[in-house]
Amino acid sequence: MLYLDHAATTVMRPEARDAMAPFLDGAFGNPSGLHAVSRRAKNAMEEARESAAWLLGADHPLEIVFTGGGTEADNLAVIGHALAGGGRGGVVTNAAEHDAVLRSADFVTRLGCALTVVGVDGHGLVDPEEYAAAVTSDTVVASVMLANNEVGTIQPVAAVAAAVRAANPDIAVHTDAVQAFVSEEVTVAATAADLIALSAHKFGGPKGVGLLRVPRGMDLEPVVHGGGQELGMRSGTHNVAGILGMVAAMQATVADREAFRSRVGGARDRFEEVLGSLVDGIEVNGPVDHRLVQHSHLRIQGVQSETLLIRLDQAGLAAAAGSACHSGAIEVSHVLAAMGFDEDRAAESVRFTFGWVNERKDGEDAARRVAAVVEQLR
Repeated sequence: MLYLDHAATTVMRPEARDAMAPFLDGAFGNPSGLHAVSRRAKNAMEEARESAAWLLGADHPLEIVFTGGGTEADNLAVIGHALAGGGRGGVVTNAAEHDAVLRSADFVTRLGCALTVVGVDGHGLVDPEEYAAAVTSDTVVASVMLANNEVGTIQPVAAVAAAVRAANPDIAVHTDAVQAFVSEEVTVAATAADLIALSAHKFGGPKGVGLLRVPRGMDLEPVVHGGGQELGMRSGTHNVAGILGMVAAMQATVADREAFRSRVGGARDRFEEVLGSLVDGIEVNGPVDHRLVQHSHLRIQGVQSETLLIRLDQAGLAAAAGSACHSGAIEVSHVLAAMGFDEDRAAESVRFTFGWVNERKDGEDAARRVAAVVEQLR
């Protein structure tokens, strides 16, 4: 199987597996305890927190809040800040955001918070000035993802941050950097964001663990209630092994990022080059240049994506029609709808996403498999 659905989840890095192994067996302690077994787990977790803070350019380790994944991190950022201190603050986001943000924003409207959803252009790009125009004195959080999980569009997060802060200097900027971390610089300085969400399984860590960078002193209303184990912002027993695996994957990803961009970007480009030479009617959805190097979201005219994906699976190639959250649902994704796609164009669109295990030759191999299936279907 040639796996080209790394945007849904990617292969675990060996560094992550090695970091997790001791804490799945002998060092199994609950880090909230006081005895030696718990202290070993606690110390390892806090060292991981320090490493994560350094990798993100945070000012202090206690700015890192470990969560159960990217969705929970997004919920904590949007819901937590909108409801902080018993308030009902407004939210500004865009129509192509991940559902974890859009549904969190919709949830707080039911509690009395204002919500403005700005549009995107045909490439999925936001306009920072539209964000600024949507900000009011009651707006407390503006959310814009660093890169779109479906088409790979890289958003001007720092420009959005500057624009909304000019309109309201007290606003908090949140970015879902889940899809971007593997190939883009994700630091506080580079994004200019206050709240940064990550999910481990998108960059070679385990599933079910993520983090949110929260500036010290920022108030968030918890969305998971209980014993308040994670800095009072997230309750529940820590997933120590998962946290250590995530941070090890973060370290490996940052160290490999430049090589990843060259290797994986080369595979993606070769895929599109060869496929375009073999098949007529290929269109890139989203920007050709200003997108993640690992993403190739294509319209293949005259071929239904549902049928194509089934046949590609039979031919040993895994791809997706949209985000993994919508797998199995044949409908126009909200991202493509926001970009102005009609049903026909959306139904002919497929997402191929490359990962850290792919080489340039995989791009050509994939193109030839896709071309053979398209020829059969046409």
